[in-house]
Amino acid sequence: MLTVEFNGLRLLKRLSAAVYRKRNVGSAAEHMGQSKVLADDGHHMWVGEGGSGSGMPHTPVMVREVLDCLDPQPGQVYVDMTFGAGGHTKAILAAQPDTVVYAIDRDPAAHNMAQNIAKQYGKSIRPVLGRFSELLYLLSSQNVQENTVDGFLFDVGASSMQFDQGGRGFSLSQDGPLDMRMDGERFGNKQPTAADVVNSLGEDDLYGIIKTYGEEKHARKISSAIVDARNKIPITTTKQLAGVVASALAPPGVFFAHDKLNRAVHPATKTFQALRIFVNDELNELYQGLQAARYFLKPGGRAIVITFHSLEDRVAKRYFQGVNMRQHGRMNIQQRKREGDLLKEEGLPEVEMHGPRKEWTVLTGKVMRPHWAEVMENPRARSAKLRAAIKN
Repeated sequence: MLTVEFNGLRLLKRLSAAVYRKRNVGSAAEHMGQSKVLADDGHHMWVGEGGSGSGMPHTPVMVREVLDCLDPQPGQVYVDMTFGAGGHTKAILAAQPDTVVYAIDRDPAAHNMAQNIAKQYGKSIRPVLGRFSELLYLLSSQNVQENTVDGFLFDVGASSMQFDQGGRGFSLSQDGPLDMRMDGERFGNKQPTAADVVNSLGEDDLYGIIKTYGEEKHARKISSAIVDARNKIPITTTKQLAGVVASALAPPGVFFAHDKLNRAVHPATKTFQALRIFVNDELNELYQGLQAARYFLKPGGRAIVITFHSLEDRVAKRYFQGVNMRQHGRMNIQQRKREGDLLKEEGLPEVEMHGPRKEWTVLTGKVMRPHWAEVMENPRARSAKLRAAIKN
């Protein structure tokens, strides 16, 4: 259990304000000096970061399962909350051309892509730029009314495009500035980067972020190593941070974890995940998006959530089940302790983490996972979990 009280959203707000002030005279990382690579792990394509590899096609995951759950019919309206490269939206329109899809993404690059793709589909694709938490405003501004949407799709986490572009700062495979903002420069100085996080926060706060959002058992060792490294020179690139974490956990060149396909996983994978979730406030964004989606869904409308790690899956599962995130329900002692520790640390108290019972009928009694053949063809799918529910 954490030895410090950890609330991610409040910490992010505090850091955002501090970074905004600092950037009046330079970025929170750059004002400390010039960057330098501390360690080099070679030119591996590390798994665990979700990317498909530079230059590879961006393949949407679990398309068959998504279409089975949505069951698109003529004249229906859908919202793709994470348009990305448009794979799921294109699949919906291929299955049923007589539909309309609102293509939402918080990433300006994905929004630009949606605008270009929309030209090929007439009015069937309607691009919208914004976050999950902005959904009420975004759809209302498009004249979408309450109880009028037939289906929502959330494919959460970073997209393959974001991982494949080294300059975005998500990738372990390519060196680049330690950014990780899904919104890019949309909010300018008001949103901290991952470099701001690792160079500005104290060791206990870094430990809380890595432990909570990365579920990293070596969080204390990693946070200590980050503080020691930044005291010598600021950490401003992905390669620097990956090297610091690797050096803290294993001798050079030794990477001791493997994924489900028995491929080497970089020891910094969970740390990168934790920073990305924190910088983008992903858990609170998902919950607020689910709440807003219910407002717009018709009775009988469907919501689908694809996640890639346990924290986001837990938010979707509990929301659809109508479980209060502050109550443990039917769990054994070990489960209650584990859930209690995580939920206390996640920073979710800022929103009311429950939906009244009987508001949803769960379509997927058990979580759905991709077929092994899809995983072999598209390794990014290996960690995917799909949950779906119908609005009552």
